[in-house]
Amino acid sequence: MRLGRTKMVVFLLCFSLACTVPQLLAKKKDKAAPSPDDQRRALHALNRLTFGPRPGDVQQVMAMGVEQWVDLQMHPEKIDDTALNARLEPLRTLRMSMREIAEDFPDGQEITQVRNGKKPMPSDPARRAVFQVQLARQEERKERKEEGGKNGVAAATPDKAGSAQADASTMAAATDGANGNEPHTAINTAMNGAMIDGTNSGGGSSDPVAEAKSATQDQDTMAAAAPPPPMKLTAEEKEHARLREEQLYSDLEVQQLLNLPSDQRFKKILSMSPQAQVGLADSLRGGKGQAFLEGLTPKQKETLLAMNNPGGVVTGELAQAKLLRAIYSQRQFEEVMTDFWCNHFNVFMDKGLDRLMLTSYERDVIRPHALGKFEDLLVATAKSPAMLFYLDNWLSVGPNSAQALGIPANSYGPYRRPRPLRPKPGKRTSGLNENYGRELMELHTLSVNGGYSQRDVTEVAKVFTGWTIDKPAEGGGFRFDPRMHEPGAKFVLGHRIKPKGEGEGLEVLHRLATSPQTAHFISLKLAQRFVADDPPPALVDRMAKTFQKKKGDIREVLDTLFHSPEFWDGGAYRAKVKTPLEFVASAVRATGAEIEDAQPLVGQLNRMGMPLYGAQPPTGYSMKAETWVSSSALLNRMNFALALTSGKIKGVKVDAAHLSGGSASPPDATAMLATLEASLLVGGVSRQTHDSIVAQIDAAGKNGAQPKVDNKAGTRKPGGAARPPDVSTIAGLLLGSPEFQRR
Repeated sequence: MRLGRTKMVVFLLCFSLACTVPQLLAKKKDKAAPSPDDQRRALHALNRLTFGPRPGDVQQVMAMGVEQWVDLQMHPEKIDDTALNARLEPLRTLRMSMREIAEDFPDGQEITQVRNGKKPMPSDPARRAVFQVQLARQEERKERKEEGGKNGVAAATPDKAGSAQADASTMAAATDGANGNEPHTAINTAMNGAMIDGTNSGGGSSDPVAEAKSATQDQDTMAAAAPPPPMKLTAEEKEHARLREEQLYSDLEVQQLLNLPSDQRFKKILSMSPQAQVGLADSLRGGKGQAFLEGLTPKQKETLLAMNNPGGVVTGELAQAKLLRAIYSQRQFEEVMTDFWCNHFNVFMDKGLDRLMLTSYERDVIRPHALGKFEDLLVATAKSPAMLFYLDNWLSVGPNSAQALGIPANSYGPYRRPRPLRPKPGKRTSGLNENYGRELMELHTLSVNGGYSQRDVTEVAKVFTGWTIDKPAEGGGFRFDPRMHEPGAKFVLGHRIKPKGEGEGLEVLHRLATSPQTAHFISLKLAQRFVADDPPPALVDRMAKTFQKKKGDIREVLDTLFHSPEFWDGGAYRAKVKTPLEFVASAVRATGAEIEDAQPLVGQLNRMGMPLYGAQPPTGYSMKAETWVSSSALLNRMNFALALTSGKIKGVKVDAAHLSGGSASPPDATAMLATLEASLLVGGVSRQTHDSIVAQIDAAGKNGAQPKVDNKAGTRKPGGAARPPDVSTIAGLLLGSPEFQRR
């Protein structure tokens, strides 16, 4: 009897719910539990300060000493991380400035400016190819729209399924077209040849009447044999036929290019016409271009990918880098803190130009200040083009500013209140935008209960008018524009802010960064990340005192946390539920998997509801269990774990023999379970989890169904001869267990 897919899903669901939900959401009551032994202490430190232990990490931490290891992680500059740099080397955009990214991966506005002649076409062949394809796409969309309007029908869109299945007549026409002939030219040529042969055959002269009669008969015969007149097609049908034909040409072109050496292949692509490049780019969509990209340099790969989606290349490499850093970096705590602050000062990648600014935001703003002074980090985020664009402050204009009143430049002192004038007729100006002022106090510093009013929000918004971006589409940086700035004094949280242009914003940031409410709020969020969803108030208070005493030194605040009894209390051990990012990274780390392509893992996070840099609200992603614990979420995690250990996730290789200590097919599954429990869970497995997996092993052996993993969905399917689960299945079940779901 075979174990059906339904039965497997039910087992996984019941197993996850029975073992996980009650334990994840129940509060720990035993706060007086004894201190953990050295192994448990080392595992706790690894679970909190890293994205999870790799094989051998627990032993290394124990050998070094937990306190010494924690201190080393808090000083990442002392840790050699050159091995990670080699993995990041192919991702060129990580090292580019915003200006370079804007030039090589243009957005729609840049493309339009080139199209309208406001900017020249790039001279570099690779960049030029990207612009050519995007310009051709714009022109094609325009033509379809105009054609659709003329014919009273909607513009046709590419039919991917139809283009992959061209009928015989289209293929024949395409073949003739490839030879330089119009459709049916081959048929016409053959007919003309037959007429010539018939006319000249036999030699000598003939009876004129007979010749005329014969000619008439030949014409009748040819008329009968001629193809019927072509059917009249609608505009939409013509467009579909054209797209199918173009797709066929492109597919043939791809096959021919694949036979060329990689360097010649790329040169050939750059020499193609824009329309041919568009067709080629379409052929490489949807993951079909992996073989085509083999052997190309990183820059060449980026160029081809940018033909389809310039901005997607930038955000794609950034997301891959985040996973590679989380999985392979030796400076694990720096990565954890960089992720923490990126989430605290959240920026959404799909808000227009932010996709081109995020790389610099994480690299130049967040990472250098992740363990420094909070005020420095706050100022850096406030001046970051990514934050200015995300919360629209770059467009905020003071109601009485020179720009709003239409006053010419240099007509008044920068800090004097100008005499109101009528704006120029037809001149449009942006108004005051309160987005940043509100989020600055509510989410970045004071908290929602920080004691500020709506008037404070408005006044802070006035303070930050003029904090803008210099040519954002071209990758420009922060710029203070006095003509956009609201003149006069402002009153924020009971304090009078004197008129001093950009200095007003710096003063407000200083007051917020040194506020007792900010000290408490930041300490609370750090304690929620490293201790519990509801951390002990006494710990938060001590951290807040350190924050104020040490002038917002983040490392000092964390030192107070990591040397607190609350952090090492038994109730904190495995009390935090992993976010999808933490779960995926820790699962890959625990198995010692080798990543050849991180993009499939990025896709897994999308399916788990946590796309990297994809939190749209300024709040970022929640760190609390209630957000991530549900029956469907836990089932998705179990499916991912089973797919990972079974080698069904592309680009990620897991060595089953390495997992089992040298044997991929152990004779005793129960003994193998004990071995894997010790390596993946460091021996910390509950009796309920152990018994549930043993029952699954027994059921699979009796019913003769070694479950298989669906390549696409990661779900289990019955199949194979009767045998107990192998190493990969047992490892997958352990990675999906409640113990591994928590850190």
